Amino acid sequence: MMRFHRRCTTFWLAFAVQLPLVVCAQENTATADKAEDVTPLVLPAAPAKENLLPFYVSPQATMNFAIDAPSVSVTPDGVVRFTLVITSTEGARNVSYEGMRCKTAERKLYATGGADGNWSASRNDAWNQIRDVGANRQYAALYKDYFCDFGSVAGNAAAIVKRIRQKKTLR
Repeated sequence: MMRFHRRCTTFWLAFAVQLPLVVCAQENTATADKAEDVTPLVLPAAPAKENLLPFYVSPQATMNFAIDAPSVSVTPDGVVRFTLVITSTEGARNVSYEGMRCKTAERKLYATGGADGNWSASRNDAWNQIRDVGANRQYAALYKDYFCDFGSVAGNAAAIVKRIRQKKTLR
């Protein structure tokens, strides 16, 4: 019984020593995450049809994707902000205001747009990794083809809009 007690004490002692390190690591990550998205959020006007710039996603895409040109901005902290409009072949439309961090290949949803032109703030403020797969391929297309160049923002907002308008990809 004594032998079990020693092992148990050793385990808990090791765990207790490592716990503060784990907590500190998590705090540093959260602090770094917040530090890179410090530009105040100002929601743009609802997208107008004449300002939508369609972009290519893949031959398998069953939706149409477009960026609202006036909504594109690049923050001093290196985030490309934009309004994304996704339209189904039947005409259903999803509108979202999002951010893309080129440095870490992540995206974040700030708000979704309603049919009345108003925005609803996202309940999830986490950054999500951009993956070049299936249903979310539009983010990989924006990251690789228009917004980001090897981990850096590929120019200012005007350059990004011009690239999308002219359908000139980075690669």
